[in-house]
Amino acid sequence: MLPIIRFDHVSVSVYEKTILSDISFSLFPGQKAVLCGKSGSGKSSVLRALLGLHPITSGTVYFQEQPLSSSSVQAIRSHTAYIGQEPMLGAETVREALLLPFQFKTHRGHRPTEAQLIEVLLRLQLPSDILSRESNRVSGGEKQRIALARGLLLGKKLYLLDEVTSALDAQSKQVVFDVFSDPNLTVLSVAHDPEWLELCDIIFELEAGRLTQVKRNGNT
Repeated sequence: MLPIIRFDHVSVSVYEKTILSDISFSLFPGQKAVLCGKSGSGKSSVLRALLGLHPITSGTVYFQEQPLSSSSVQAIRSHTAYIGQEPMLGAETVREALLLPFQFKTHRGHRPTEAQLIEVLLRLQLPSDILSRESNRVSGGEKQRIALARGLLLGKKLYLLDEVTSALDAQSKQVVFDVFSDPNLTVLSVAHDPEWLELCDIIFELEAGRLTQVKRNGNT
């Protein structure tokens, strides 16, 4: 099996400051990995480099063994759901936010039915009447789950999660854990949450932009 993501001696500099240095790792389909470390260690920068948002100064990022380029970055983004701490829903109501991607040509033929919208919301323990709520009147934890619902409706298989459990209570967190236990979903996340770290297959520890340790299934 080939890795879905591979960083090969990747370094990244922004405004002449090195924020990632000689990062190498592989992530295979179905694996759940977490990047952890102190604030400023480069965790979120790894996600941004994969999405083509940071220029790579040396080394190569591969997605499905294709090197990152101006053309391949579009393929990465089309396969990926990125969910941050405070997702932008981009529409006036929750219903419009969930249906927003289906206005574009790529997804127009796959617009979900009302039943499918409600099903994915209930799966994430969100009430069906949230569909009519204004996006600026939902909590941070609800926004994260709505963003996740949108990724599931789009059939995304790769999820980049930046502190996605930070605004969730214990019950909502368990719901998210259950969703990502699906072996068909691949996850590269940033987190400090000990429970999340325990559930991941691989823990990548970063310090000052360097990958200092890799733990698998709780073992170094």
